Amino acid sequence: MGLIPIASSLRFSCLLFVFLRLFLVEVEVAVAQNNTTTTTVPVNVGMVLDLNGWTGKLGLSCFNMAISDFYSNHSDYRTRLVLNTRDSKGDVVGAAAATLDLIKNAKVQAIIGPEDSMQANFIIDVGNKARVPIISFSATSPSLSSIRRPYFFRATHNDSSQVKAISAIIQAFGWREAVPIYVDNEFGEGVIPYLFDALEEIKVQIPYRSVISPEATDQEIEEELHKLTTKQTIVLIVHMTPILGSRLFNIAKEVGLISEGYVWIMTNGMTNLWSWMDHSDMESLQGVLGVRNYVPKSKELESFKVRWRRKFLQNNPSMVNAELDIIGLWAYDAAFAIAMAVEKLNNANFSFEESKAVGSARTDLESLGISQNGPKLIQALSSTRFKGLSGKFEFVNGQLEPSVFQIVNVIGNGEKAIGFWTSKYGLVKKLNFTNLTGYSTSRANLGTIMWPGDSHSVPKCKRLKIGVPVNKEFKEFVGVPPGSSPNSRVNPTGYSIDVFEAVMKAMPYTVHYDFYAFVNINGEAAGTYNDLIDQVYYGKYDAAVGDIGICANRSLYVDFTLPYMGVDEVMVVPIKNNSNKNAWVFLEPLTSDLWVTSTCFFVFIGFVIWVLEHRISEDFRGPPSHQVGTGLWFSFTILVFAHRERVVSNLSRFVVIIWCFVVLILTQSYTASLTSLLTAKQLQPTVTDVNELLKSGGNIAYNNGSYAKLLIQQLNFNSANVKTFNRYDELDELFTKGSANGGIAAAFMTRPYFNLFREKYCMKYTTAGPTLKTGGFGFVFPEGSPLVADVSRAILNVTESDKMREIENKWLKKHCPDSSTLVSSNRLDLGSFWGLFLISGVAAALALIIFVADFLYKQRDVLRGSEVSAWKRILQVLRNFDQKDPSSHTFRQNELTEGRRIDNIEMVGAVEASPNTNCLHCASNSSQTDLSSVFFGEQGRPSTSHEVEDTSSIPSPRNSNS
Repeated sequence: MGLIPIASSLRFSCLLFVFLRLFLVEVEVAVAQNNTTTTTVPVNVGMVLDLNGWTGKLGLSCFNMAISDFYSNHSDYRTRLVLNTRDSKGDVVGAAAATLDLIKNAKVQAIIGPEDSMQANFIIDVGNKARVPIISFSATSPSLSSIRRPYFFRATHNDSSQVKAISAIIQAFGWREAVPIYVDNEFGEGVIPYLFDALEEIKVQIPYRSVISPEATDQEIEEELHKLTTKQTIVLIVHMTPILGSRLFNIAKEVGLISEGYVWIMTNGMTNLWSWMDHSDMESLQGVLGVRNYVPKSKELESFKVRWRRKFLQNNPSMVNAELDIIGLWAYDAAFAIAMAVEKLNNANFSFEESKAVGSARTDLESLGISQNGPKLIQALSSTRFKGLSGKFEFVNGQLEPSVFQIVNVIGNGEKAIGFWTSKYGLVKKLNFTNLTGYSTSRANLGTIMWPGDSHSVPKCKRLKIGVPVNKEFKEFVGVPPGSSPNSRVNPTGYSIDVFEAVMKAMPYTVHYDFYAFVNINGEAAGTYNDLIDQVYYGKYDAAVGDIGICANRSLYVDFTLPYMGVDEVMVVPIKNNSNKNAWVFLEPLTSDLWVTSTCFFVFIGFVIWVLEHRISEDFRGPPSHQVGTGLWFSFTILVFAHRERVVSNLSRFVVIIWCFVVLILTQSYTASLTSLLTAKQLQPTVTDVNELLKSGGNIAYNNGSYAKLLIQQLNFNSANVKTFNRYDELDELFTKGSANGGIAAAFMTRPYFNLFREKYCMKYTTAGPTLKTGGFGFVFPEGSPLVADVSRAILNVTESDKMREIENKWLKKHCPDSSTLVSSNRLDLGSFWGLFLISGVAAALALIIFVADFLYKQRDVLRGSEVSAWKRILQVLRNFDQKDPSSHTFRQNELTEGRRIDNIEMVGAVEASPNTNCLHCASNSSQTDLSSVFFGEQGRPSTSHEVEDTSSIPSPRNSNS
């Protein structure tokens, strides 16, 4: 009985304990729930996106998932983001209105968006005014700088960061030109200056820019693309939005630009968003290269892709082909960054200070409040760092810093990764940096690429449309099949064609080309060579090949390669046979001007020698006629070195030595030329000097369209005397008529054409007179063509090889002997000897000046005399010049010699006479005088009475003895 109450009390106690425990748990849960509700702080953030577009739907879904994932992992965080979404409707006005509404009415602490660069400018300015951070995960234009706009954060990469990767690709394949194709708005124009700088750094030219309006019709796009077909550039860089870009590529394929020989490179503006493009659009992208931001693989990323796809299809069941791209990952990471930054602001005041102009404000901008938390929030965002789904997430100067770009090649319905680009190592095949040492742009670091047109060979130039001239007379250079039409391909032949094909084979890469004849619908030549060059300038032809001369005025519009044949313009004249000798043939070796000059110098040298020797040499004294004859005799006998007169003066000897040297060269040259005239076959040109034609007014002709027209203009020929010709037989007929009968006396033509003309009319014509050096024959390309340098190098390789000789022997082999070697040598003219005459003349003049100066110095007393007139003083000086110079050693020597001879005569007389007979002594004196007269007479010097008296007064040995 006692145990029953005890058991009952225990049972009651247990039930009471369980009840109390359950009550306490409920209380704890209620308290916890109450605490949670009261301690979390809602933070309004806004989102401005085009909710009907792909980027808007993708960004919104990723942002919402990010907020859910973030607070699931951080349930203890005090703050909670509350998303306020506004639809921008895809235009700038809608985005601006949505932003103002979010700041003024929703009091948001930050705004995510807008999605494109055009909408961002105004929104960023509004954010700076209201101190509300603007975080965009898709506005990539470099013009949206964060330096002067501290409240703008770019949760994506700046477009300018990819230009180095693009330039590295171009440098790797050695392309020298590129044409950017971009949309005409802030998104497209923002990257162009950076692209230009990057390409200029590697010396790549941008000859043209193709700008496409965002509202452009298909016809307008097609017209712009047709302009590109006329350009030589094959590398096309596309920077535009995916919608416009897909239209562009579809039209480019129809135009023929997505074909072999072209290179297309897309920026990340399209490459990042390939996932949403239709398969039909991908057909137009075959072989295209793309640069996009690299996203490292991770388990978290793969898991999120699965979850996102499931969630996205629930909300957008019609978009079954949607694929997650990097834009969505940046939106996801941006949500994490904002949530983390907001959480850092403990006890922050998430309120707005109302504008003081609320009552008087006439616009929403004037009534905007200012966020009290803005400055702290931008500091928190700047210091936020974490590893997100897109990789490392950190704001540097308000934007994400890119590290790696991936390079992909469109093949089929997908893509193939062919390499990577990093700012430190350049192009790499794999992201394994262990064996890398420095920056590289080697193409070996890229994988195999399939180019447009299913080609595996690297494009260097597009298929060239080459125009060839039609010249029926000079088929050896370019021969076009008869009946050719303007728009049909031809197979020309000739020297120029063979050289061009040899050059193309020597190129470091394959060049595809087709020849088109420059003809009209009738199959005749459509114009001159200048007209053909104009067609290259206007873009009808990509190049011109033929016997096209390089000249300065043509190079103003097109570019020429190095010449593959050097040419000059020559004067062509008929040959006459002068085999019959004539009595005056001895005059022909020298021209008239040389004859006259030589004669004048003989007289001048004779005069100089006479002046120098007259006062000191008996050989140059005597009657005037004797002196003139002696001077001329002395000068002209030097021709055969037969002069016997003694020259005493050192000045005379100096002049004679130089003159003998001149005469020796002149006589030897004359002898050689005369020998040639008398022994060789005499084929003489009818005209030897162009001045003869100018003086006589003879008619001339030139090959129509050749350089000779310039030469004729330089020589100042009368236009009435100038004719043109187009055919060989026409030229021969003009020569046959002669200038007097309406024909010509000479023609000017290019030397290679003359060589062909001579082969047809062997030994009838030769060259004479002046030549005009020209630039030679070269190939024509549009101005700035990147092919010119490579073709020029290939020309050098071909011209230095045996291949050039083979081509010359095939087309230009000579069968007729060169008439210039059979034509007698040109007459010797003054131009060949003027240097010798100059030296001799200067020497003679110098000697004459020295003598005259010395003589006048000695006659200074006579010249200074004031008693007589100047004329008498001059006459006295001339009389003194005519007298002997008593101070000359020659006369002193003669007097001494004469005295010794007289003594010898007296000694002879003394020996013959008896020593005791005075008569004999007188006879001896008489004989002495007679012998003395005879002796001096034999010397050619008459004795004077004074000399006889002096001689007779000399004492004889006999008288001396007595």
